[in-house]
Amino acid sequence: MPTLTKTTTYSMLALLTLAGAGACAVSEAREVDAPATTAAYVPTTEAVLATAVDTLLPTVLPADGVAAPMREAMLSTKLMATVTEVLVHEGDQVRAGQLLARLDARDVTAKAEQVAASVAAAEAGQAQAAANVARMRALFADDAAPKATLEQAEAQFAQADAGLRAARAAGAEVSAIGSYSEIRAPFAGRVTHRFVDPGAFAAPGAPIVTVQDDARLRLTVHITPEAARALRAGQRVEAMIEGQPAMARIEGLVPSMGNLYAVNAIVENAAGEFLAGSAAALQLSGGTHRAIAIPADAVTYTGDLTGVTVRTGTGDVRRWVRLGARSGDLVEVTSGLRAGEQVLRRGTDGSN
Repeated sequence: MPTLTKTTTYSMLALLTLAGAGACAVSEAREVDAPATTAAYVPTTEAVLATAVDTLLPTVLPADGVAAPMREAMLSTKLMATVTEVLVHEGDQVRAGQLLARLDARDVTAKAEQVAASVAAAEAGQAQAAANVARMRALFADDAAPKATLEQAEAQFAQADAGLRAARAAGAEVSAIGSYSEIRAPFAGRVTHRFVDPGAFAAPGAPIVTVQDDARLRLTVHITPEAARALRAGQRVEAMIEGQPAMARIEGLVPSMGNLYAVNAIVENAAGEFLAGSAAALQLSGGTHRAIAIPADAVTYTGDLTGVTVRTGTGDVRRWVRLGARSGDLVEVTSGLRAGEQVLRRGTDGSN
């Protein structure tokens, strides 16, 4: 047998090293290119295991709707005037009573001054008539004035008093009209639309600003009478808003179009986690069904793919699975896993 030289030994080691690296590269390429139904081996680690169980899970009937803001106000005016200021922009948070826009109200101010003068004159006339009627009553009591004179004085006082009330009512009316020159937020919320800029002409009823309160959202869905029988006002149900879980409280149920019921449910959104107008669904109960289930924290996510790490006799295997509805801490697996197989809980295999 030929004797191996030191140079020959080094050459063989280099070849073995390159061959091993090539094998690793092929293995990695297979893992990346493998279809969703093909398992890819991952290193075995000490981990917390969970067993896929064949169990009864509640059947979830999603009822689709929209998460609308609890309150929304499109603000306008009763005046015909020029917009002098718009103090907010779309997206601004505002507090209740905050000034949002101002209109030119010089004609209203002039009218208010006229009414104020009329009120002052009416007050003076009423005071004079009151003094006169008091004097006539005293004279009549001493038989120094005829009854007709007293009645005339009392009639003049009544007219003066009525004139004062009318002048004050006109003042209140002008004051109310003047308030329309200032557009204020009716509640705390967010400005969602700004319809005018300074210099624009505002007409009665034309929108100026829209304010939306999204601290609470109302989900409205339509369901069958059979599904409505299981719901009650005040009941808490699970919801999904743009794919994110939330808890909703049933506000009420009313008959709707056709043979359906409209369900209104409230979602608290003080932190602004959800956007008003988002697609939403109530997760309503529809009995039970048999399904394969695993803990939700055993699922890993890679883009739009969902997977689990399965413990086998030869090592841990990464496998893509298809999921169904979630029920508490469990999630249904509709394909890719059999009952009795063991999976690693999330994070215990070094994944996220």
